[in-house]
Amino acid sequence: MNLELKNKNALVCGSTQGIGRATAILLAKEGVNITLIARNEEKLKVVLAELPNENQCHNYLVADFSNPNELEKLIATNDLKFHILVNNTGGPKSGELISATTTDLMNAFQMHIVCNQILVKAVVPFMKSEKYGRIINVISTSVKEPIPGLGVSNTIRSAVGSWAKTLATELGHFQITVNNVLPGFTNTSRLDEIIKIKARNENTTEEMMERIMKNYVPAKRFAKPEETAAAVTFLASKQAGYINGINLPVDGGRTKSL
Repeated sequence: MNLELKNKNALVCGSTQGIGRATAILLAKEGVNITLIARNEEKLKVVLAELPNENQCHNYLVADFSNPNELEKLIATNDLKFHILVNNTGGPKSGELISATTTDLMNAFQMHIVCNQILVKAVVPFMKSEKYGRIINVISTSVKEPIPGLGVSNTIRSAVGSWAKTLATELGHFQITVNNVLPGFTNTSRLDEIIKIKARNENTTEEMMERIMKNYVPAKRFAKPEETAAAVTFLASKQAGYINGINLPVDGGRTKSL
């Protein structure tokens, strides 16, 4: 299938590792001009060098999403002409919701809702002018089924889901789609952290916890970041133009709800 993505421009958040990095590379393979954005400039330079390049224009921006004011200043000094926005930010710290502080909640809200809103407001004018826009949010299956031990994440990820659905309704007639990709257990540093915490809480080894978690999944394995990136890339394509306002689990069948 020809995804017709050549010469489109994409801003990919959290693109120095995991799903963000895999998404940037896969979009670049489809001929997309990539702008990476994350907080670590040295890591950005490494990924920039890894991007496939067939006379494409790739670059990066440095921003720390824990500081929305910094992000706003960055946007004010850059002309953001993007057809595709991939919102992808590291998950809030783990723990029970009852133990979370108001600061924990506010910090997560700023990173995931406020920064997403800042970026969307910056890129939508160009998307409208091009009559082509794809806003894709990489969040979590917790939107459908809360995950024990990830109280703040469950709360904020669900807020992102509702935010996205609202925007999908508002922007659809401009040929701009807004969709959410919900990764399941994916081989990333975030999953490593979750396994360690679960193993400690259950007084077992990390190896045993990994086996237990794989058994939760009908596929009996964890996802590769590239598999989630493939879903993001399709939703970014012209062929996905009539898919709007959905939550797409990429979880090997683990989520029990429809």
